[in-house]
Amino acid sequence: MIEAISCGGVVIFRGKILLLYKNFHSKYEGWVLPKGTVEAGEEHKETAIREVLEETGAKAKIVKYIGTSGYTFAVPEDIVEKEVHWYLMMADSYYSKPQREEYFTDSGYYKYHEAFHLLKYANERQILEKAYSEYMELKRNNLWGHRKY
Repeated sequence: MIEAISCGGVVIFRGKILLLYKNFHSKYEGWVLPKGTVEAGEEHKETAIREVLEETGAKAKIVKYIGTSGYTFAVPEDIVEKEVHWYLMMADSYYSKPQREEYFTDSGYYKYHEAFHLLKYANERQILEKAYSEYMELKRNNLWGHRKY
């Protein structure tokens, strides 16, 4: 078993959530949240910010830590057990540009209910639910967009 750690973000701008569409030779196809592998010497927060920027082109800052999700998948030589650390993040605009080298063919900001139904994986839907709840709580308390948290 190979253990791997990734970090990603639930990126929000004006109430909408940033998603990516991945199409890898039509074998892997669907909407996902931006995330990627931690590089040597990198903090989890740094990974999340870097991966969001690389995969989506979006400049986003971390608002708060959301939690982890996990999943396993097979590679030719072994099974990979992946742990993903998620952050609620705020973008500075609606700009996004999918990273073609990683087989992302589309990206965009979607209303919560659209994003929830578009996401391919249940574990990412759970993270979205948790992150959006945190976002709404910050909004209710007039803390979203302020550096008070």
